[in-house]
Amino acid sequence: MTFLNVNGAVIHHRIRRRGDFAVVLLNSLGTDLRIWDDVVSELPDDWTILQMDNRGHGLSQEADACMDVYASDVAGLMDHYGIGPALVCGVSIGGMIAQRLFHMRPDLVRSLLLSNTAAKIGDAESWQARLDLLNKVGLDAMADGVLERWFSEGFRSGRPDDTQGYRAMLARTPAEGYAAACRAIRDTDLRDKSNRIDVPVICISGSDDQATPPELVADFANTLPRATLTEISGAGHLPCIETPSEVAAALIDLAERT
Repeated sequence: MTFLNVNGAVIHHRIRRRGDFAVVLLNSLGTDLRIWDDVVSELPDDWTILQMDNRGHGLSQEADACMDVYASDVAGLMDHYGIGPALVCGVSIGGMIAQRLFHMRPDLVRSLLLSNTAAKIGDAESWQARLDLLNKVGLDAMADGVLERWFSEGFRSGRPDDTQGYRAMLARTPAEGYAAACRAIRDTDLRDKSNRIDVPVICISGSDDQATPPELVADFANTLPRATLTEISGAGHLPCIETPSEVAAALIDLAERT
């Protein structure tokens, strides 16, 4: 395990130093860096790879957070290790963090893989309702409903042990860390900046994604000057878990373009 104080919070991360080509992998709400492990296992051995737990998630310290702070944490780790420009890949809020990183530090971003995300996700009312429910019943009581949005029915019924394992990951997320990320998503709208993202982008959607439906991701991709869209049939909100081979293939394809 590796830890580093970045912007006033100790961030847990994993760094594999190999070649000059670097990939940074950013997580979704309520998860930690392990969601990328099956993807990493299929990437070239000579790539440098950085995975990290967002503050308030996994083993990273709880501290004040907003989208700018999450992006600054990524930049701080990249600067510390001398990584960049890199292929930055994020799923869900990780994709929003990746976009914000580009807007703040374009020198660190070679290209973007934006999975199951958009420049704006949901509305203030829906996120406030989730925060109110979190405060009322807690994350463990919410977990089954969240997993229905994360994973396709085929994954939940076909891989029940894995589903329970990811349920435990979600339920053990610190409540304030989860709440801070919800507030960050609620308060972030990057739509007026999307046309400034001038690096190659692959947007991934899942046909069975209930959190960021395929049409939302498609509309988002259409606002990006150099984006292509890939829809993974049968996948839910986290293709990095359900279909890691397809995500790894998209990363390799994007690397070959840049």
